Amino acid sequence: MNTAIASPDAANLPVDQYMTAVGQAARVAATAMAAASTAAKNNALLALAAQIRQHAGELKARNESDVMAAERNGLSAPMVDRLRLTDKVIATMAESCEQVAALPDPVGEMTNLRRRPTGITVGQMRVPIGVFGMIYESRPNVTIEAASLAIKSGNACVLRGGSEAIHSNLALWKLVQAALTQVGLPADAVQLVQTTDRAAVGQLITMPQYVDVIIPRGGKGLIERISAEAKVPVIKHLDGNCHTYVDSEVDLDLAVKVTDNAKTQKYSPCNATESLLVHAKQAAAFLPRMGAVFAAKGVEMRCDARAKAILADVKDAQVVDATEQDWSEEYLAPVIAVKVVDSLDEAITHINRYGSHHTDSILTTNHPNGMRFIREVDSASVMINASTRFADGFEYGLGAEIGISTDKFHARGPVGLEGLTSMKFVVLGQGEIRT
Repeated sequence: MNTAIASPDAANLPVDQYMTAVGQAARVAATAMAAASTAAKNNALLALAAQIRQHAGELKARNESDVMAAERNGLSAPMVDRLRLTDKVIATMAESCEQVAALPDPVGEMTNLRRRPTGITVGQMRVPIGVFGMIYESRPNVTIEAASLAIKSGNACVLRGGSEAIHSNLALWKLVQAALTQVGLPADAVQLVQTTDRAAVGQLITMPQYVDVIIPRGGKGLIERISAEAKVPVIKHLDGNCHTYVDSEVDLDLAVKVTDNAKTQKYSPCNATESLLVHAKQAAAFLPRMGAVFAAKGVEMRCDARAKAILADVKDAQVVDATEQDWSEEYLAPVIAVKVVDSLDEAITHINRYGSHHTDSILTTNHPNGMRFIREVDSASVMINASTRFADGFEYGLGAEIGISTDKFHARGPVGLEGLTSMKFVVLGQGEIRT
């Protein structure tokens, strides 16, 4: 594995000086990346995919040391799950680099060109944001997702992963730098903060002269801290309280299959369903079937009175009374809140009140109801007859995602290439002057 690192050395500098050096290097690299050709950026991504596959064994070994330390230190099971680099995760990282390389390059695209009466032509051009900072926990695959999107969008990035993943992230970052160097792009276009000192985060989020936007990806506590203390714009989401709503008219087999996947395919992601709403007309038919599936998988159901009564006779079901807090909870665990509602209106109102504006899905055979749901539910992703687990940049065809945004400015939903660019006005003239 190529271990050459061009970035500032954390070991030889105080944190404030180190982070300043990182910021300065990122700003210089951003200028070069904005001018990089599509071919060079794509070649870097293909080289990175090859590096990941070539060094899969070493990546797993480095990751195993992080996983073992995390388990010794009592890190929660969902966090350990997110930390682990399996063969599938490594293969997906490489594939995502190739998928990003295959995507159209958004940089330089001109749209909305229109001729004005004065003779000038006015339009907009898509350009890189510049430098983004990424702060994330556990998931080392985010290092590759962030790097690949930064490269293709012509940005520079400064990555700060959690201390629990430091060995995994360092190993992945060295591959990124090797790929950039191989094709003649600046290695400092992707920098990893090499110190686990938390002061580095405080410095990164208060350097608007070097960093244009911060993207935190992790637990609610981390994101709340970043949002409160940052002097740089933040793209974020706080919670992933996603809903699946079973409508009054529905294919029950489809509803059981999709709800099962939305909750149990993986418990730890932010797009797993945490709340299940069922129309009263379908509750008696649907809930016993769904309850049996959840009982077999050890999923605890926190229910309102009507749902609890219907589920009472399901063998081995773990059924408890829901509290008010349960309607807002992101469990990241085999627990789901269950409520019976009397109308689509009640379902939409409940989701908009208690949800986190992340991802919500309606299961229905009634087309007008589906259309109302996707119009009126105020979330970054809304779905008809599909699992909430699809709310992901890779699944949406973005190649990868930098995170999920539940904000309405500047990006919303999975943030891919376009979310890492901005628009500027361009004017094309032939000597026109204003009179």
